[in-house]
Amino acid sequence: MLKFYFNGSPNPTKVALFLEEAGLPYEAVKIDTRKGEQFAPDYLKINPNAKVPAIDDGGTIVFDSNAILLYLAEKTGKFLPANRAELLSWLMFVASGVGPYSGQAVHFKHFAPKDQNHDYAHNRYQYETDRHYKILDGHLKDRRYMVGDAYSIVDMALWGWARMVPFKLGDDAFARYPNVKRLVDEISARPAAARAIALKDKFTFKAEMDDEARANMFRHMTTKVA
Repeated sequence: MLKFYFNGSPNPTKVALFLEEAGLPYEAVKIDTRKGEQFAPDYLKINPNAKVPAIDDGGTIVFDSNAILLYLAEKTGKFLPANRAELLSWLMFVASGVGPYSGQAVHFKHFAPKDQNHDYAHNRYQYETDRHYKILDGHLKDRRYMVGDAYSIVDMALWGWARMVPFKLGDDAFARYPNVKRLVDEISARPAAARAIALKDKFTFKAEMDDEARANMFRHMTTKVA
């Protein structure tokens, strides 16, 4: 059975969405990143980058959420748009733009040390995250889904991060991206999305963002490279 290494953060949740939508049997294996379980030697054999998610599909290892979505879509033939060029363009846009900039926006808004001046970094990542969502909103203005006329892995990839827009950009941010909000609401209303979000509740994860958690989540805070 496929093993799915996950926690409740955006990237694993979008893979959980695909697994639930496709009805694929899987074993969920929790990786508590606040406890540092991503650095365990056995897990580093699965994902040397020490991130979640990852899958072990009968000995085939895939890590990075967007790579997993593409692998599973190609394997099953489900949620795969016919226009491969457009599929790859938007999937990589999410992978290289939306996800990384969203993550940095969250970090500097919520987790960077408050006793240091992060105005430049905070503004940069807020600006870039907003810019990416404006592009997405314009793309979705005259279309229901990201690629073609059908719900696909690109929508799933976007949903994982886009449902967290208020946490990244402020409580009123969705008002700036009504077309993104429409797609997020549509996907979130699907039963598979509810199951994907609830998956984490079947396990106990460390809730506190204490010194141990910060040391495991943000190792750069204790290690200088240059």
